[in-house]
Amino acid sequence: MGARPWLILAAMVLARIAFGYQYQTVASLTPQLMAAYGLDYTSIGTLIGVFVAPGIILALPLGLLGRRYGDRLIVGGGLALMTAGPLLGAVWANPAGIGAGRLLAGAGGVAMIVLQNKIISDWFTGRAFMLAISLSVAAYPVGVSGAQIALPWIAAESGTVAALLSDTALVGLSLVLFLASYRDAPSAQPAQRRFSLPGRRECILVMVGGLVWTAYTGCYGGFVSYVPSLMSVQGHSALIAGAVMTLATWGSIPATLAGGAIAARFGNFRVLLFGAVAMALGCFGMAFTAWPLASAVMFGVLGSVHPSVIMAAGTLSSRPENRAVGMGIFYTTYYAGNALAPALCGHAADLVGGPGGALYAAAAIGLLAIPLWLLHARLTAGNRRRQRTLAVSD
Repeated sequence: MGARPWLILAAMVLARIAFGYQYQTVASLTPQLMAAYGLDYTSIGTLIGVFVAPGIILALPLGLLGRRYGDRLIVGGGLALMTAGPLLGAVWANPAGIGAGRLLAGAGGVAMIVLQNKIISDWFTGRAFMLAISLSVAAYPVGVSGAQIALPWIAAESGTVAALLSDTALVGLSLVLFLASYRDAPSAQPAQRRFSLPGRRECILVMVGGLVWTAYTGCYGGFVSYVPSLMSVQGHSALIAGAVMTLATWGSIPATLAGGAIAARFGNFRVLLFGAVAMALGCFGMAFTAWPLASAVMFGVLGSVHPSVIMAAGTLSSRPENRAVGMGIFYTTYYAGNALAPALCGHAADLVGGPGGALYAAAAIGLLAIPLWLLHARLTAGNRRRQRTLAVSD
């Protein structure tokens, strides 16, 4: 294929790392931001949430714009917004400015994420496609984990503003590399320069794929959000808590990268079933047992073999000519679901009277991936039968 596809993939992977880093910035700088601006936890939560809020309303329109104006313009513009947002927050260094910058960067992140997998599917097929998708999916926890390590150190050495400015580094590099390397793939379908949705069956299939992804990410988010509080309640040391979070985030990377190859050997559904059950057992183990490290391995390592399988199925749920819009539908479903999942976990914690309840809810959300995957497989088979029938009749 030459070097170009891999340079484009490198730009996308860097952008995905940067997205995770930017998302985690406020959480990693919570003590510094609270001290500097007198924020409470509600304000911190608002600053965290505003980064992903644009996805609910922008994912589908950006997919339509991608089909109308092309990947280069929309993704390049998104990366530019991801670069400009942190600059705005650092220059306008107060809570309102930081929030406005995160809203701007979050909108840019939606543009990048919606079209990223479409670009990968244009340039890669077969095993190379699964490898590329796995690298893309594994990049996000690298960014989250990197922010947890780097940002407190930068803030301690150079101040909070410098830490906020660090959000621009990786995404700026990604923007330069993307603009220098990107061309439409020779095998890509000719763009249909119109604003229109795929057919009803295709829309439903993509939406179900988005719900499978929501089940995975809802479980993952519930675990990483509530385990620190649970471990504090259980009386674990900061060292053990740090080890648990490291296993849950960094430990997921090799398993995610290996997921595609494992699925090729044992089948997609078996890998998804194993991963979803392992995540749920990790959540229950953390809440019920006194073995936090073993539970973290169960959740973060064994429970991370299936995200690339889910993402690949979601990407291929729409036909190549509809893929930009299809991914817009996929991520609209995902963003809407992830706006609800944290609230469900929090409500479960209130009902139970402690953060363990949130992990029960997270486990239940993660297990929903299994029936949703079976529904997706059934719909996929039905669509294929219908297409063969239409081909024969023609």
